[in-house]
Amino acid sequence: MSSYVTFNPATGRTQREFDSLTDSDVDAVLSRSARAFVSWRALDPTARASALRRTAEIYEERSDELAQAITTEMGKPLAESEGEVRLAASIYRWYADHGPDLLADEPLDPQGAQESIVQTVPVGPLVGVMPWNFPYYQVARFVAPNLMAGNTIILKHAGICAASSALMAEILHDAGVPEDAYINVYASSDQVADMIADPRVHGVSLTGSEKAGASVAETAARNLTKAVLELGGSDPFIVLSTDDVASVAQTAATARLSNTGQACNSPKRFIVLDKYYDDFLTEVVKAFEAVTIGDPADSDTDLGPLSSVDARDTVVDQVRTAVDQGATLHIGGSPLDGDGAFMRPAVLTEITPEMDAYSEEIFGPVAMIYRAESVDDAVRLANDVSFGLSGSVWGSDLQTAQAVADRLEVGMAYVNEHGTTLPGLPFGGVKRSGFGRELGRWGMGEFVNTKLRRTSKA
Repeated sequence: MSSYVTFNPATGRTQREFDSLTDSDVDAVLSRSARAFVSWRALDPTARASALRRTAEIYEERSDELAQAITTEMGKPLAESEGEVRLAASIYRWYADHGPDLLADEPLDPQGAQESIVQTVPVGPLVGVMPWNFPYYQVARFVAPNLMAGNTIILKHAGICAASSALMAEILHDAGVPEDAYINVYASSDQVADMIADPRVHGVSLTGSEKAGASVAETAARNLTKAVLELGGSDPFIVLSTDDVASVAQTAATARLSNTGQACNSPKRFIVLDKYYDDFLTEVVKAFEAVTIGDPADSDTDLGPLSSVDARDTVVDQVRTAVDQGATLHIGGSPLDGDGAFMRPAVLTEITPEMDAYSEEIFGPVAMIYRAESVDDAVRLANDVSFGLSGSVWGSDLQTAQAVADRLEVGMAYVNEHGTTLPGLPFGGVKRSGFGRELGRWGMGEFVNTKLRRTSKA
């Protein structure tokens, strides 16, 4: 049976199966990508920018179809799917608008020569390994800067995202990206490893689990292939001070339940100073109780299913284990009866370092709320995990909040907002959350040759 099967996690029914790449086709895919690189890199950057701009336009023109596809295959509530389509379009447009300037030669101090300049040069075919939780956005942030730079792409999406990955390839090709400059493959993990090991591939970007990231990093390192990894997160949400606990708690609950809690940079640990803790906990529980769980295609639905029954059961087991180990469960944590991958959102407290939940990522609608005795205690709790993707600090005293944000061991620190992602802002983490950056000018700089050309008089 093919490993590329789209299920509807709201009903549990199979939608469609797709033919996987055969082992004998891997070499042909690599050859096609390498040949396309020669002509794609030779295009004027403004021509590549035009293809990206047209991609953004088609995303907007076909937004209903695109949104419906991911609502069906991974259960994202329709309004959130529509927002993801808009975000992906904005990324393609940002690189169309700014890409040519980012690729322009940069003059340096000649330092005794007639001229010293730095050129930004594409390196060749790249492999992208993408996850299911944001099917369009996470592809866009890898694909847009690298197509703009002149690289070619071999894209391996998650097994449950076969339909949306086919749509993305169709749109890019319709927008003017040659078919061999962007190749969508339904490949296995072993086939991806073979591609990374092949000398025709010059880089790999993976967004996914720690286990998948470690495997890709090992293969890439063994073959001296550049890698960018965006892995898990257990982001802190620190409440220092507020005049409106209910409002901050509602923001926290909404952020945690977005995409049914299935986001690497979702705020998973809420660290609240003692003064606000009881009220914050009460308000988050109320917010979780009030959500409408149901068909993600229904506009009245707040919380859809998880991506699969297996994913749902994993989160339910994590909650059960936390309770067995001594944590307090205030609400939820159980699967819903009937078809689909639904569960009741959960709130946990009294989590201690000895418990699994303290250090692991819970990839679902579960809030873990911690009481902090002081600002220093809050920072200690925030940094006392192996992840370092992002974190946020909430406070009416901006100077104090900014000082705490500066102490967080993360790639992205926010004050009075959480998880903001925009095309011009860098995205990425530290520690076990991965390495490298996507988006903005930083995303353009990962898979290029920063080449010095120095000229002296004859």
